Amino acid sequence: MSTKNLLVLANSFYHSNCKSIGIYKTQVDAVAENFNRIYVIAPTPHLPEFFGRFKWIPQSWKKGINPIDYSYKNISVYFPNFFMLPLNFLRKTYAEEAYKSTLKLISEKNINFDLIHAHFIYYAGYVGAKLKERYKKPLIITGHGTDVYELPFRFKNFEKMAKYALGNADYVTTVSKSNYEKLIELGVDKEKVTVIPNSYDKNIFKPIPEDCKEGLNIPKNKKIILSVGMLEEIKGHEYLIKAMRKVIDKELDVLCFMVGSGQLKSKLQRLINNLNLDDYVKLVGAKPHDEIPIWMNACDLFVLPSLNESFGVVQIEAMACGKPVVATRNGGSEEIVINEKLGYLVEAKNPGEMTEKILLALNNEWDKEYILNYVKKFRSDEIAKETFKVYEKVIN
Repeated sequence: MSTKNLLVLANSFYHSNCKSIGIYKTQVDAVAENFNRIYVIAPTPHLPEFFGRFKWIPQSWKKGINPIDYSYKNISVYFPNFFMLPLNFLRKTYAEEAYKSTLKLISEKNINFDLIHAHFIYYAGYVGAKLKERYKKPLIITGHGTDVYELPFRFKNFEKMAKYALGNADYVTTVSKSNYEKLIELGVDKEKVTVIPNSYDKNIFKPIPEDCKEGLNIPKNKKIILSVGMLEEIKGHEYLIKAMRKVIDKELDVLCFMVGSGQLKSKLQRLINNLNLDDYVKLVGAKPHDEIPIWMNACDLFVLPSLNESFGVVQIEAMACGKPVVATRNGGSEEIVINEKLGYLVEAKNPGEMTEKILLALNNEWDKEYILNYVKKFRSDEIAKETFKVYEKVIN
């Protein structure tokens, strides 16, 4: 395999303007030594400056939309542009444009590859299926989240593209058992699909001996709750904020920090203001991926209030820093928080139950070593072994 070249397709990838997308880079780095070269292509929507004035355009599309290609070790990363507006009826067009931009880049850079691994069914998986047809190379697709459990079941055009991509894949992996069941519903043969969970970088997410609270200017006498995720409806931040009102009524020495950006920032801030939580709940914005461990080490408890998750990698990242987790039963967390030595599970959209478990967790004596030993199985070097077995199976 060391003489082979791997082509990785992704909807997004780590770059200088967006360092929060670290998970796919971690996975690529973990398998790099097994290949001659790895080419990462992340077709990137190009939004002309004119459209930036429209409020309905997502903020993330208005900045950092034209990342610069780069290389390191035996890995080359490319971001070919294609025009795109966030309108559902144009989705098929986007996928085709992403394919064309990828095809053009492969030709211009004279990229030769032996195996394709696409992250996300849409649109990277669709692009991968088209490339497989053209170049006759084996294709692996990894389904991650809404591309598996939501979009194909809500929109006919997504369903059609998903079935086309999955039908052309030689093998399919996904990050959770709940996703596995959805893939079977979409017609994927049980013999060619397996669950390989997400992973974390052990060199980044680990206990830090220094006083991280001091480094972040957080009072040492406060108990810290942390939540990390995009400020979107599905992440359930409003329920954590409502729970915090009840937590503060019981314990005043608690602060909650929410790391992430998104369209709901103003709405969530208004909720914080209305509940008189300005001094207790802080929206601190997005942070680079390699800064998240500092926040995780500073916290006493990590909370994931999501309504739906395919996996929820932030949970294992928090555990890798030795922290307990309170999470909702969201489809992914049930496979991670498997007992009450690791944390607690609560029903989604239930601030009352969340309050109860947060207070219980804050006053519990957690076995840090137990948490650290449990989470080792999710290290990128361990998960890479499972991924590489799939590569060998498909390429042979």
